[in-house]
Amino acid sequence: MSKRRKPLKIMVLMHADLIPPDSLKGVDKAEQALIRTEFDVSSTFRKMGHHVQNLGVKDEILPIRTMIKEWEPDIAFNLLESFHGDSLYDQHVVSYLELMRQPYTGCNPRGLTIARDKALSKKILSYHRIKVPKFFVAPRGKKVVKPKSLEYPLIVKSLIEEASIGIAQASVVHDNEKLEERVRFIHEKIRTDAIVEQYIEGRELYVGVMGNERLRVFPPWEIIFDHMPDDSVKIATSKVKWDEDYQKKHKIKWKKSDISDGLQKRLTKICRRAYRALSLNGYARFDFRISPDEQVFLLEANPNPNIAKEDEFAASAKAVGLSYEKLLEKLVRLGTKYSSFDIE
Repeated sequence: MSKRRKPLKIMVLMHADLIPPDSLKGVDKAEQALIRTEFDVSSTFRKMGHHVQNLGVKDEILPIRTMIKEWEPDIAFNLLESFHGDSLYDQHVVSYLELMRQPYTGCNPRGLTIARDKALSKKILSYHRIKVPKFFVAPRGKKVVKPKSLEYPLIVKSLIEEASIGIAQASVVHDNEKLEERVRFIHEKIRTDAIVEQYIEGRELYVGVMGNERLRVFPPWEIIFDHMPDDSVKIATSKVKWDEDYQKKHKIKWKKSDISDGLQKRLTKICRRAYRALSLNGYARFDFRISPDEQVFLLEANPNPNIAKEDEFAASAKAVGLSYEKLLEKLVRLGTKYSSFDIE
């Protein structure tokens, strides 16, 4: 994909309501935040000289089939996080790409399925002796029964949703009443089962990994909460991640983590083991909590994480000399190699 190579035909799969304009001039900040990844990816590929077609996907597979058959793209750059409004269905779209023998970027269906289920992935990681928080699942329609082995405080999350959906200050609970209240919120408002985890006090770090067989682990990135109110819990809530006004008010920022070489080596080793244990490929981000005594807890794996130019994945790649253009180029190459090896 260097300048001497033939331009590629890149089909960028995205949600139908996130198709970006050719320019962000005149687009308000709130709208820009929603479409930032889609804009960055498609506009960067065009600047690199490739032929790009953005395809909005909602609840029909036929448009994907039509573009594959009529346009014959070299690669599908997958930015989908759900299908028909259900986050569990994105894996089926990827399965369809494989059935169509269409090379694509990002994670395979099996890895998406395993990582999406936070309980299943934690069980697999525990089997491989990778430390995760203690947890239990609170299914919809059943009474909340906390195991005696789990002590407060606990944090309540959706079992399957990503991007901090459903996570707020109220997610950290200290008694049975608040636990039942927050689980009910997840059941009724987020409409998924809940996972209830041991709350780990400490620092929150993100580590990006890229590769299929040969893996590259990027430097850890950290959320800085230094200016949050003293009585708040330092967690990545939905507001922390997506509300720019909230970020500015509390001076929340993401930066390369200042940790010891020893801890960084431990994180790198854990990421490599976890990536393979969960059948991931393409690229992923691992979320960690580091306790004050430097115990490392892997919270969850996020295949196909946000990849906007300023997001932590691209920023951590840039920190080791990988420009945004080179990052996208490598993801395309990984997709092409994986697809040709496994499904052609």
